[in-house]
Amino acid sequence: MVAERLHLVRHGEVRNPAHVLYGRLPGYHLSEAGRLMAQAAADHVAGLGRPVSGLRCSPLERTRESAEPFTAAFDLVPDVEPRIIEPWNVFEGTRMRRALMNPWNWRHLRRPSLPSWGEPYVMVAERMRAAMDDAWQAADGGDVVFVSHQAPIWITHLSVAGLPLRHDPRTRRCALSSVTSFERSGDVWREVDYAEPAAGGIDLGAV
Repeated sequence: MVAERLHLVRHGEVRNPAHVLYGRLPGYHLSEAGRLMAQAAADHVAGLGRPVSGLRCSPLERTRESAEPFTAAFDLVPDVEPRIIEPWNVFEGTRMRRALMNPWNWRHLRRPSLPSWGEPYVMVAERMRAAMDDAWQAADGGDVVFVSHQAPIWITHLSVAGLPLRHDPRTRRCALSSVTSFERSGDVWREVDYAEPAAGGIDLGAV
């Protein structure tokens, strides 16, 4: 058997009082609001009335914590999946506006189509699709949930839709604790739903 549907769930709001671009840095946990948002995402998936047979999350704290309500809802222990982690970024640990005021950093902006400031979009798309393919084939029927990050989820959306991967990060349709759902026919993925079950939230550290 294979999976029936795969849901890419973004983590909830992160406690980030310094307003830094946290990227893959350790020590960034969900805020109280973020935990409520993660619960709303799990409630949304549970409310679909579909069996969930698999749960995977990226290695970072905020995705592990966002997976906890899914563990409670579906009695599943999440598998850590390194391929669905946040892209690396040279600006990690900085406040973006301040970093861009430094002329020394302008060299990182020379090729936004790659992008030149971090992991190439193509590499993100390839690792996400590989993780999705493997999870789809390994599932014993039912749905699979990935708890991941804004950039990988949005890049997957663009890749599946056949759209250019280059984009303005400010235009991503991937809210905190949103759920982007896909199905696969043969080797072809297609997006079938998008939902934002958690209202509000402050996103200050997304790559």
